[in-house]
Amino acid sequence: MTGNFNNMESDIRKASVVKERVNLISSHMYKQYLDHQMACENTKEMFYLILKEMDSVIDYLKESFSARSISSSNISYEFYKESCIAVINILWNSITFKTRNNTRPQALARENYPPLFSGRIIALNGNFKNPIITNEDFTSTLKNEIASLYIPADKTANCIIKIKHLGNKEFIINPIDAPREFLLKVIEIICGGGIYHEEDFIVDHDF
Repeated sequence: MTGNFNNMESDIRKASVVKERVNLISSHMYKQYLDHQMACENTKEMFYLILKEMDSVIDYLKESFSARSISSSNISYEFYKESCIAVINILWNSITFKTRNNTRPQALARENYPPLFSGRIIALNGNFKNPIITNEDFTSTLKNEIASLYIPADKTANCIIKIKHLGNKEFIINPIDAPREFLLKVIEIICGGGIYHEEDFIVDHDF
């Protein structure tokens, strides 16, 4: 009988330990779930604010080019509501803005701060109308990334802009200015540069 009682006590202790550890895991994942839900909502709202800014930017661009006697027929933007994609066309340049479509909580790794669970709006160089960036093809999509805007779960917290060619540098921006600044920064990067002629060199080696 004593052995059975000891075994019962041992089983109870084990069950208690398991329950405690499972509760810790559940609490951690529940917090991530809530952050993910809020970040997704904030990201969707941020995307529509960027669209509103596009209206103004397009109007100003048309006005500016018309004053220089350049046709504004190639200055426009298209919005694909089903896939939450916007493509802005400025003469020979096309820039795509799209949400990351996170199906799971994802955090931005940071050097001097804890990871930040956030949504993400990515700007791509070119016209990319494919509806969804899946986890499998996201790495290849990043080859065309210009910059990304990370939107936290806390609606009042600062957003973060990361520009691809500047590596890991973070640009902290308040959520009110973020839609305008992100849009303008991306346009400045693309339209402020140029396009090289394609070249295919063949090097002859003399031995």
